[in-house]
Amino acid sequence: MANFPGDLQVIVPNLHRRYSGVTATNRMVAPRVAKLFRAAWFGANAPEGITRLSATDFLKLWRRRAPLIWHARRNNEMIAGVLLRALGWPLKLVFTSAAQRHHSWITRWLIRRMDAIIATSEISASFLKVKATVIPHGVDTDVYAPPRDRAAAFAESGLPGRYAIGCFGRVRSQKGTDVFVDAMCRLLPRYPDFTAVIVGQVTTEQLPFANDLKKRIEAAGLQSRIIITGELPIQQVQRWYQRLTIYAFTSRNEGFGLTLIEAMAAGSALVAARAGAAELVVEDGVTGVLTPPGDAAALAAALEPLTRDVALATVMGQRGRARVLAKFSLDAEAARIGEVYRPLL
Repeated sequence: MANFPGDLQVIVPNLHRRYSGVTATNRMVAPRVAKLFRAAWFGANAPEGITRLSATDFLKLWRRRAPLIWHARRNNEMIAGVLLRALGWPLKLVFTSAAQRHHSWITRWLIRRMDAIIATSEISASFLKVKATVIPHGVDTDVYAPPRDRAAAFAESGLPGRYAIGCFGRVRSQKGTDVFVDAMCRLLPRYPDFTAVIVGQVTTEQLPFANDLKKRIEAAGLQSRIIITGELPIQQVQRWYQRLTIYAFTSRNEGFGLTLIEAMAAGSALVAARAGAAELVVEDGVTGVLTPPGDAAALAAALEPLTRDVALATVMGQRGRARVLAKFSLDAEAARIGEVYRPLL
């Protein structure tokens, strides 16, 4: 690989084979970081736009003199960084935390050994007990963008009605999928032009939960209007965002909640539970509407004005898109991460 490993400045480890939200956010920002620094990806699910570091090339970095940033996002990556540094790799350790909970003793111990800490929100930072730089996640505003014709984008889905309300993420209680289904069972009978779409993986352990949701949908007679697609390739998910007039973020608890800014970037009106970064991202009543987590009645009440007046939803979606462009782009995230890196190199 050209100019590597000797000239390398940043390693982006991904030591987790299962594709997760952490992997997704890492994959998005890493190529932007690679435009600012000589960076390489180490591990599974490497994205386009950043060099992949092989194990052989990684071994060549042992005992080199120039400092090298190791940017961890999980405990196992922090553990690896601490061990590798002890064995002679010249690593400067950075950790990004999105968690909004008290950390285990091992996580606290590892955090104290980092050279710099990033938190994705002020709430996440408050649980760290050490100084952290708050850098919200960003989204690729070219990929997550409004369609030229939203009506045509929805029509190609073949679903009934004219408009869609979406809720994306793994189908489970933590994501509030049941809250969304209950709200749709209240709302959709009064608004026949709308169909609800749930896009996300149903794992084996969550099958009983998903089957219960299907029973609720059948009991309401809404099998054709509340659709659970299961897990889809990322390109299809991106297209589904473009079909939505409204997006519902229903998590009961969340680290950040990337779907918030993905939906806003695609121009969907947003109703969001006060979880994750919702209160950081959403200007209540302007670029979205905030609701209490776990409250299906409140969700339905917040959605109803937008389903009743699609023009209102369209304007809210436009304002949301403008906010993401200004505050939550990938380039803005990468630039702020760069500010953390530079003093370490």
